[in-house]
Amino acid sequence: MTEPIHPGDIMHTGMFFMRSKVLLAAVKLQLFTVLEEHGPMTANDLGNRLGLHPRAWYDFFDALVAMGFLNRDGDGPEGVYRNTIETAQFLVRDTPEYVGGMLEMCNDRLFRFWGDLDDALRTGQPQNEIRHSQKPVFEELYSDLPRLEQFMSAMAGISIGQFRTFANMFDFSKYNTLCDVGGATGLMSKCVAERHPHMHCISFDLPAVEPIAKRHIEEAGLSDRIETASGDFFNDPLPKADIISMGKILHDWNLEKKMHLIQAAYDALPEGGAFVAIEHLIDDARRENVSGLMISLTMLIEFGDAFDFTGADFKQWCTQVGFKHFEIIPLDPQSSAAVAYK
Repeated sequence: MTEPIHPGDIMHTGMFFMRSKVLLAAVKLQLFTVLEEHGPMTANDLGNRLGLHPRAWYDFFDALVAMGFLNRDGDGPEGVYRNTIETAQFLVRDTPEYVGGMLEMCNDRLFRFWGDLDDALRTGQPQNEIRHSQKPVFEELYSDLPRLEQFMSAMAGISIGQFRTFANMFDFSKYNTLCDVGGATGLMSKCVAERHPHMHCISFDLPAVEPIAKRHIEEAGLSDRIETASGDFFNDPLPKADIISMGKILHDWNLEKKMHLIQAAYDALPEGGAFVAIEHLIDDARRENVSGLMISLTMLIEFGDAFDFTGADFKQWCTQVGFKHFEIIPLDPQSSAAVAYK
């Protein structure tokens, strides 16, 4: 007998933005941080602490319970809400594994820009700040220090696990130096330096970022093995190193600029050196990695002509500039390190 079909998956996906916004609002309100700092609370206590209207208390908190982001002991007004193991680990501010920075940016920027996806699909044009200011997104971000810090916090939150995994999995024994291009807060350099004491690292980014990177490196106690360098990777040569890494950098650009960066990495490496691109690589058949495809659509919304890519694409581009050998190192279910050897 044929199984009956139903529209459940269609409706679930079509209305998932509601669930998304509930979680994003909870992060924006620092709900999980408040619970961690002040302990389990009733709806009355938590709602008042967050400054919420009483009408919203039970629907909001219980939606988070139903989605698995809060635990509740008891029912009704006497029920006490507390963090789950996951939200305590990943959504409490100022903790090492906080990923809420990305969710804060999703709430403040990407949620509304994704509302214009249909326009992006029709026009191929960015749907972010550039629609209103006519400034490129990075120019807009780098002109506002708080927003730049939020952006870098977002990138650090989603990258730290991948960078640590790469630092654990890649064979650094043949190398002594690494330059992380677009290094932001110096996170990749810190992960490698902490795991491999023989490595000396350089975190390379625009001049506006250098003081931020220096602060983070000093706070980690790694200033003796990590230095910062500033420049524009489209106009300045990259610092020489045995390994050139780029974490979530290539996908920000169109093919012409991707090729420029790949060539710049090749030029900065010695024979036998390695170029590493950590990205949400789309599977070669483009059938499985939903996350990679969603990130690529985000690049359409953010930049218009930027896009994510497959491992096969990476190999083809790197071959064109002279790289000889390649490997893909899976880091988590959505992301990988694509490595090209000179």
